[in-house]
Amino acid sequence: MAEAAESPGDPGTATPRPLMRDLKAVGKKFMHVLYPRKSNTLLRDWDLWGPLILCVTLALMLQRGSVDSEKDGGPQFAEVFVIVWFGAVTITLNSKLLGGNISFFQSLCVLGYCILPLTVAMLVCRLVLLTEPGPINFMVRLFVVIVMFAWSIVASTAFLADSQPPNRKALAVYPVFLFYFVISWMILTFTPQ
Repeated sequence: MAEAAESPGDPGTATPRPLMRDLKAVGKKFMHVLYPRKSNTLLRDWDLWGPLILCVTLALMLQRGSVDSEKDGGPQFAEVFVIVWFGAVTITLNSKLLGGNISFFQSLCVLGYCILPLTVAMLVCRLVLLTEPGPINFMVRLFVVIVMFAWSIVASTAFLADSQPPNRKALAVYPVFLFYFVISWMILTFTPQ
């Protein structure tokens, strides 16, 4: 006997559910950032889920723990969120004005996903800050932040460099450097209350 064909609405169909499909796509993009190579996958199938997750995670980890947060002088959640998104939008506009052939949302996607190494650096720094403060503690954090800063730069330029005219690549990469430097500086100077 032939089995009846399942309709698209049946739960047993082979098509993945939208949430699982999106999570797999985000995971693949994270892997592209962790192992940067010239590929158009991150550009072709852009999304803003990963950058949103990374931005919220980074902002939450940079949030100070004191009850009276007005006196601690550290960045608040909204400040980190605005710095990340305003910086990404500014770099994207700069790229478009320099004649880049990448779309607005593709650039935001790449810049957002390339915050992953810095988010990992923040996690490592939070763990290192649990130990006794001192010069070795600072040197470990400095090393981790520098390595992850360089990783973010390499990963983002691997995806964005080919989208710029050859004579304007340095003008396009310089703001990316500054963007990740500001985030790295916030991570390095973070001290819990």
